[in-house]
Amino acid sequence: MKLPTRLRNVLIIVALAVIVGGLKAGSAGASVIATAVSLGFFGAFAWAGAVYYREHRMTLMGLGDHRRVLLYAAAGALVLMLSGTGRLWGTSFGSIVWLVVVACAVYAMVAVYRSSKQY
Repeated sequence: MKLPTRLRNVLIIVALAVIVGGLKAGSAGASVIATAVSLGFFGAFAWAGAVYYREHRMTLMGLGDHRRVLLYAAAGALVLMLSGTGRLWGTSFGSIVWLVVVACAVYAMVAVYRSSKQY
């Protein structure tokens, strides 16, 4: 017998809630679940980036060296900021640095995209 998709999803959420709330080490269970979800998210993000790179490799090579370096540097800065979000948001100075770096990286990516669409 096959369960309906919504019922299966609800049962998964209930099982996770039982793991987190029912066990004596509930906080450890919550930490394991949060880590697994984070790894799944970042793994899916990396996989999508690799697929996108393979599909658009010639377009990226046609950008020119300066724009491509700017694009890769901005992507690297975003990855570093995402990996250090927990520590950076722990202090007010770190929060400001995080916001500035993310804003600059997004601006650089948009600028590369806009310049690639101009003739």
